[in-house]
Amino acid sequence: MKRNRTLAAAALVATLALTTAACGGSKGGGSNGGGDNASGKAGAAAGFNAAADKVVNPSTKKGGTLEMWTTTDVDSLDPGRAYYASVWNYERFYTRTLLAFDGKPGKDGLKLVPDLASAQPEVSADAKTYTFKLKPGLKFEDGSVITSKDIKYGIERIFAQDVVSGGPTYLINELDQGQNYKGPYTDSDPNKLGLKTVETPDDTTIVFHLAKPNSDFPFLLAMGSAAPVPQKLDAGSKYGDKPVSSGPYKFKSVEPGKGYELVRNENWDPASDPFRKALPDVVKLTVTTNADDMDARLLANTADLDWAQTGLSQAAQVKVLQDPSLKANTDDPYNGFIRYVTMAPTVAPFDNVHCRNAVLYAADTTALQTARGGSVAGSLYGSMLPPNILGSDDYDPFGLTKGKPNLDKAKEELKACGKADGFKTTIAVRGNKPKEVNSAVALQTALKAVNIDVTVDQYDGKLISSVIGAPDVVKSKGYGLIVMGWGADYPTGSGYLQPLVDGRFITQNGNNNYAEINDPEINGWFDQAAQATDPAKAAELYKKINHKVIDGAYYLPMVADKALNWRNPRLTNVYISDAFGEVDFQALGVSDGK
Repeated sequence: MKRNRTLAAAALVATLALTTAACGGSKGGGSNGGGDNASGKAGAAAGFNAAADKVVNPSTKKGGTLEMWTTTDVDSLDPGRAYYASVWNYERFYTRTLLAFDGKPGKDGLKLVPDLASAQPEVSADAKTYTFKLKPGLKFEDGSVITSKDIKYGIERIFAQDVVSGGPTYLINELDQGQNYKGPYTDSDPNKLGLKTVETPDDTTIVFHLAKPNSDFPFLLAMGSAAPVPQKLDAGSKYGDKPVSSGPYKFKSVEPGKGYELVRNENWDPASDPFRKALPDVVKLTVTTNADDMDARLLANTADLDWAQTGLSQAAQVKVLQDPSLKANTDDPYNGFIRYVTMAPTVAPFDNVHCRNAVLYAADTTALQTARGGSVAGSLYGSMLPPNILGSDDYDPFGLTKGKPNLDKAKEELKACGKADGFKTTIAVRGNKPKEVNSAVALQTALKAVNIDVTVDQYDGKLISSVIGAPDVVKSKGYGLIVMGWGADYPTGSGYLQPLVDGRFITQNGNNNYAEINDPEINGWFDQAAQATDPAKAAELYKKINHKVIDGAYYLPMVADKALNWRNPRLTNVYISDAFGEVDFQALGVSDGK
């Protein structure tokens, strides 16, 4: 999952770190939520982090216009092509899927509930066949009935990667199974429904056949890439210009680079929807290039919230955190990302675990946290499974959350790896990501204390797939250290960890397993987790994977990412969903009806 706004790092980092030193954890602060019920009358400021795990200003009041602003445009409104986290969240206004994340705060929002489906799927005894029945009376915005064939067609579209590209491709991996299907646009089937692993025996039934069990499969069906698309209204690569709604709102206007307006979809049946209340009459998203102006509007309450949900600019953060009355209108939740440094065993001397251990012990994690903006930008973290993923725990064998280097242990490890006098290496970092550059410099400074001489190499971030994503380039350039961050596309251990540590995911271009970990035991645990029908059993396997990866010293976790976001006091039903690491947009209302 991609975060869609890069906050500019600045000279204010040091000031911000001092200002936010006492901010506390993500779930701290807050009150009972404030507000009242049907009237929608907003109460006093709910308190810092009040929306992190509860509903702020609960209300059922309808009407008014929700005003969202952003400094980064959507990547696509086509549910098959979007990859920005905020677009996936925004899609809940106009897109429905067989299953969807529940409209509840915190970890309760990770539960999948039937959306277009009438119930949870019927799963075969061998866990390889999923059968869904649709609810009756479901319609697109034009009044046409949503059928199982529309869902199959929507899925088939993403197989046409020459037309519908940019979004997640997990369903291709699961459903192609050697057919080499190229999508409906070149399909010889007269109905353009030739994908063999998906059957639609009637208009209200859809059956999926997997090659092997995958307990994460339901999460793939909750993605926009599994949304229904009416074949007669499909515009191919242009479908995102005005996608056809299956949800409570439809597009009135689409102006890339300027803004988007959603109005009520009169053919949406609220009785069929498990959680959407569709409170505002209009939902506006304004695109601007002026981040300072947007933040000024937020703090003046003429804008409701930052659609990108990646946090106030650092100047605005300083202002807010110094004023308790302003701070009470902000939340600083974990967003599901971990920022980390990979150590590449393919580059000597990191082929020796003791040299990798030395880096972990010598790292000044407080300095790394400060480089990213202080405690408000992330909490010190000891492992590689984010707090919102089942199986995560407080495992920290290297004491990273203590915030101080252990130079004596670092020197012991250097001796053990035959580098008592230190060594030289290079750290790769995206030059267009100031916070990552700051992190690289902070690590470079810390490692000098044990005579590890680090050269910082800033590469063009647009070339990530062919630079750090190319194992041969990593080796040839001697990238022993690589700065990066990662967030899960779906909230399970495999959704987060598998691209990073499963050897079967190593590719020669676009690789994410920079450490090139290929441990048969780890790979096998992923397979066992995929076949586990009990989430608790899968969570234990993900915990084992996480622990083994950290014990192997392949990664230096810097922080579990957080983002300080403003919420306008007039907003109702504000809460953070752990499914997105953001405010759940679809739940929002406005108390003043304007």
